[in-house]
Amino acid sequence: MRWFGLLLLILTLSETPVDAMGSTAPPPRCQATAPDEMGPFYRPGAPVRSKIGSGYLLQGAVLSTTDCRPLPTALIEFWQAGPNGHYSDAYRATIIADRQGRYQLETDAPPPYVSRPPHIHIRVSADGFKPLVTQHYLQPGETEARFDLVIVPVK
Repeated sequence: MRWFGLLLLILTLSETPVDAMGSTAPPPRCQATAPDEMGPFYRPGAPVRSKIGSGYLLQGAVLSTTDCRPLPTALIEFWQAGPNGHYSDAYRATIIADRQGRYQLETDAPPPYVSRPPHIHIRVSADGFKPLVTQHYLQPGETEARFDLVIVPVK
């Protein structure tokens, strides 16, 4: 039984995942966020800000597909239709992920656009990673959501 305590201590202190037999486990992998259409209203250079309205909170983290590690300083751009159903500069923002790769956007819940459900367009980029364009689709009645953005390294 003494060896079991030693093995437990090794497992607890190890930075590399180790299974019960003492073998190292491969690093975890995260599934890449699915790309989605950019749409015709993307423009680079949105103001750096985390609030473009109120009533809906979108938050998450930017992560690497390789090992699920957070990507600090990733650049996340948002654009959406305002409550009147039109795209405008008032509903554009850029956020720089914090040290843990986290972001938070406070906004108005966008209305449906033409025949599409309410959505927020997102473009995320980080050094050494392929840029990702995707969309977050709001769920009816929800006032907040978590949406992690998992991106692929450039090979």
